[in-house]
Amino acid sequence: MKKRILMGIIATSLIMSGCAEINEVSEMVPPKYTALRTGEGSGTIERISYPSHDYAGDGSEITKEANIYLPAGYSEDKQYNVLILMHGIGGNEDEWGMNKSTSRVKAIMDNLSYYGDIDSFIVVTPNGRACKLGGEEGSGIESFYLFGQELRNDLIPYIDSHYSTYADYSEGYDLSAAREHRAIAGLSMGGMQTINIGIGECVDMFGYFGAFSAAPTSNTASQTASILKDNQYPIYYFYNICGLQDNIAYQSSSAAAKTLPALCDQFVEGENFTWQELDGGHDFRIWYLGFYNFAQLAFK
Repeated sequence: MKKRILMGIIATSLIMSGCAEINEVSEMVPPKYTALRTGEGSGTIERISYPSHDYAGDGSEITKEANIYLPAGYSEDKQYNVLILMHGIGGNEDEWGMNKSTSRVKAIMDNLSYYGDIDSFIVVTPNGRACKLGGEEGSGIESFYLFGQELRNDLIPYIDSHYSTYADYSEGYDLSAAREHRAIAGLSMGGMQTINIGIGECVDMFGYFGAFSAAPTSNTASQTASILKDNQYPIYYFYNICGLQDNIAYQSSSAAAKTLPALCDQFVEGENFTWQELDGGHDFRIWYLGFYNFAQLAFK
């Protein structure tokens, strides 16, 4: 089947350095990047528990879990960028497979770093429901839309206080100070959260955004343009991908992002924005490809 990509080659603006670099957005993940690494170049995965709140309920204190990928050779003597990677509506913190050593995300991260494609970073996969989990409490759709409160009040402060990030977690802790070192991305419902919450509510906390087959309730491009009308925080990169045969998300995903550069001057094709579409459905072939491409666009 012949593949079609709207944008194949893009220019990535290196905002911090003022330089420009050409990056190719791939149509597939090369096999050498999915091979499992052990020993040299192998990162680690940790399971954490962190204090949060039942934002969809009575606001009471709860404990939630997340998975964290730490790069090979992780050291407290070095500062690391952080990606928050979100799951879909039927998933949880384990949907990206970061609860096991055979994780495809881990393999991609290990190999991108080993081959020198990226300066490796921390990846966090939380449960995107901002509520008490288990039974009916954890099934409400509303909890997905409240996750920005958990990001701001609980998860990001926990990561910054327990791992070696670029944030200065001390008196006067300012979430916006390290936004150029944070990214948020996700598949389907997690793509919606990237757009509605990451860009729509938490642009002061994140500088890089990735939406993979963003779900039908994603803000439209015109809504995002309106939200960002008075935004003073630079958008370092916004990457989007969706399968042309995706009957669940193609319409919503393209409505959310495809025309953004025409509606909002904070997104410029070839500089800080990519829309990628190719043959495929609503599945992990697209989502792992999205992760592989986004991992190389973020933090440049």
